[in-house]
Amino acid sequence: MSQVLRANATLLPIMAVAGEPQAKKVGETLSQNALFGMGNPLLDISAVVDKDFLDKYGLKPNDQILAEDKHKQLFDEIAKKSKVEYHAGGSTQNSVKIAQWMIQEPHKVGTFFGCIGMDRFGEILKQKAEEAHVDAHYYEQSQEPTGTCAACITGENRSLVANLAAANCYSKEKHLDLDANWGLVEKARVYYIAGFFLTVSPESILKVAKHASENNKIFSLNLSAPFISQFFKEPLMKVMPYVDIVFGNETEAATFAQEQGFEVS
Repeated sequence: MSQVLRANATLLPIMAVAGEPQAKKVGETLSQNALFGMGNPLLDISAVVDKDFLDKYGLKPNDQILAEDKHKQLFDEIAKKSKVEYHAGGSTQNSVKIAQWMIQEPHKVGTFFGCIGMDRFGEILKQKAEEAHVDAHYYEQSQEPTGTCAACITGENRSLVANLAAANCYSKEKHLDLDANWGLVEKARVYYIAGFFLTVSPESILKVAKHASENNKIFSLNLSAPFISQFFKEPLMKVMPYVDIVFGNETEAATFAQEQGFEVS
């Protein structure tokens, strides 16, 4: 029976289960590739901008939106700012990265799969993942550029503009199914995937979830956002029988309950 936990996206299943005296217990000694995550990788690009920059791209000072055609040049322009910061981002990649930071050593306990472009931002993303000691294995393709999230900072405000781009192009057949990559999946003992990835490759999630179930390993899923339970209900419920731990905040849990017809007081 899945447990619905009140948690933010960055709460980590490997930490949540480490002290449980159950059959599916994480061992005291962590090995490389023990934690597996798969999701939408984004290169976070953060810089201080001015009001003219916000006005140029029709941005509010404190907001979060998906990029439109009018924002295409924004990412290259903000990258030219004098004090730009880059981070390996995206919901699941952030969680794997923070887990690795909490574990410290050995390096590369966390493995991450996702799709990026063959471009400059993709190279930076690979470098940042390596600096975080995450064992990232990206599916690289040339049709779409690397996904990015621009954080446009003005004072204490932050306007986020996300362009998923290549993150939407993950291919089970061209990446997950390859022997070398699937070997890393088999090596893991704990799995964490954000519900956002249900919009990209639900078949990849289902394959990993079934493997975890068949091998008595821990599979955890984050509800991610209310729209996942509302508009991706079918792929979500195909995965749910294999889930050991469900993460979500109150709003996400309430929406899931409502969509499933649970009685909510």
